[in-house]
Amino acid sequence: MRVGILSLLQESNTFVSGSTTLEHFEDDLFLEGEAAWSVGAHHEVGGFLAGLKEHGLSAVPLFVARALPYGVIEAASFEELMSRMFRQVRAADPLDGYLVAPHGATVSSLYPDVDGYWLARLRAEVGPGVPIIGTLDLHANVSSAMVNATDALVAYRSNPHTDQFERGKEAATLMSRTLKGEIRPVQRAIFPPFVMNIERQATAESPCLELYEIADALRHRSGVLSISILQGFPYADVAEMGSATIAVTDGDESLAGVIASELANAMWKDRTQFTATAPDIDSCLDQIKHLDGRICLLDMGDNVGGGSPADSTYLAHALVRRSIPKAFICLFDPAAVAVASDAGVGASLTLSMGGTTDALHGDPLVANVQVQGLYDGQFTESEARHGGIVNFDQGRSAVVTMASGLTVMLTSKRIVPWSLGQFACCGLEPRDFDVLVAKGVNSPLAAYASVCSHFIRVNTPGVTASDLNGFDYRFRRRPMFPFEPAASWKS
Repeated sequence: MRVGILSLLQESNTFVSGSTTLEHFEDDLFLEGEAAWSVGAHHEVGGFLAGLKEHGLSAVPLFVARALPYGVIEAASFEELMSRMFRQVRAADPLDGYLVAPHGATVSSLYPDVDGYWLARLRAEVGPGVPIIGTLDLHANVSSAMVNATDALVAYRSNPHTDQFERGKEAATLMSRTLKGEIRPVQRAIFPPFVMNIERQATAESPCLELYEIADALRHRSGVLSISILQGFPYADVAEMGSATIAVTDGDESLAGVIASELANAMWKDRTQFTATAPDIDSCLDQIKHLDGRICLLDMGDNVGGGSPADSTYLAHALVRRSIPKAFICLFDPAAVAVASDAGVGASLTLSMGGTTDALHGDPLVANVQVQGLYDGQFTESEARHGGIVNFDQGRSAVVTMASGLTVMLTSKRIVPWSLGQFACCGLEPRDFDVLVAKGVNSPLAAYASVCSHFIRVNTPGVTASDLNGFDYRFRRRPMFPFEPAASWKS
C-alpha cells in the first residue's frame, strides 16, 4: 500500500506588517517529490516516514514546505504553493492514503483558513474513501473544515514542541491500522469560546500540566484512538482563532463527541487560570537581583516563533540603563551587521542596532561598541528541540560588546532561539553570561534549560505581546473569554 505525504507549515501573525512569500519557504524548507526524503529527523514528516516503514507501508513523499512564523502568505506565493502541491498529488494518483502535516494557524491574503482550504481541496481531489490522517501544531486554530476533510488529526502534546517525530509516528500507526482494516477512525472537535494566553501554554507547568493529565486519562478509555488539546494561536485574527479539543475514536462518533466535550469542559472550567500574569520589564529586572544562577529573560513581545521581527530593543535598553553585567541579547539587523563587517574585528565604533522593522518594538540602541567577531551564522542542532529544525542559518553575523556589560549578537536573517548552537557558531559560550535574553515565551525552554536556572517571562510590547487586549481584533468570535470576561458556554 502506498501513502502520500504532504506538509505545509507556517504560523501566520496577522498583526505583522510584512507578508510571507515563496522565498521564505525556499529559505527554510521546500521539498518536492523524492527530495522530501531528506526532511529533518525530528520533524513530523520524519515520523511519517519512519512509521510507515515500521508498518510495512510504502511512503510516497509529495510536498513538504515550511517557513518561519511571520505575516500572512501573500496571494501569488500561496497560489504557487497550491499549484506545486496539487501538481504532485495529481501526478502520484492513485494512492491508498495520505499523511498530512498542516500547521493549523496558517493564513493567506486569499484564505483566512489556509489549512481548512487545502485539506478540503485534497479531500475533493481524492474522494471520500481514501483515508487522510494528519498532525497539527499544538497552536492550531482548528476549523470545522480541517476536521471534516480528514479522518483523524493528532496534535503535538508538548510545548516546547519536542514530540513532533512521535506524533508523526502516531499518525502513521493510525494510517496503517486503518488501511489494514483494524480500525475505522472518526473524530469530533469542540470549540469553546476561549483562548489560552501564550504565556500560560507551557505543557510541563501549571495550569497546562493538570489539563494534559486529564487528557492522558481520557486517552486510555476504551475505544479512544487519540485525543488532542489545541491551545490556539491568538495572533491570527481569524474567525477560527481559539482553543479547541479533538477526540478520535474507533467508529464511534458519539463517543468522540463525549470525550472531546469532557476535555473542553475541563479547559473551560479552569479558563481564568490561563490568563496573563507576567510582570513588566522593570519588575523583572528588580526580581533578578535576588536570584542565584543563570537567568533567561523571555522577551514575549518579540517572540520570533510567533512571527515577531526579532529586533525589539526594549530589554536591551533596560539592561544598558541598569548596567547589568554579563548580559546577552540577539537582534536582527542586517544593516548593523554590514557596518560592523566593514569596520572589522577589533574595531571600536558607534553603532545603531535593532528597532528598525517598525515602530512597535522600541527605538534603535545606539552605543559605542567593539566588534568581537564576524561569522557566517550557520549551525546545526542534533537534539529534538522546538520546531524539529536541524539546520539553521541566521546569515552573516556580528558579535559586539558594550562597556555596560551587554553582548549583542547581530544577525542578517531573523532567527529563532531554539538551539544553543547559535552561541557556538559565533564563538560564544552561554555559560559565560549571567543573563540571557531569548526572544520567545515557551519555545526556548527546551534548548536553554540545560544552562539556565531561572526563566522569567517579561511583558514587553510588540506584535506577540502577552496582553491581548492591546490588539485590534476584527474577525474573532464574540463573546470570547478572556476578552469578554462574562462569556458563557456549555458544550
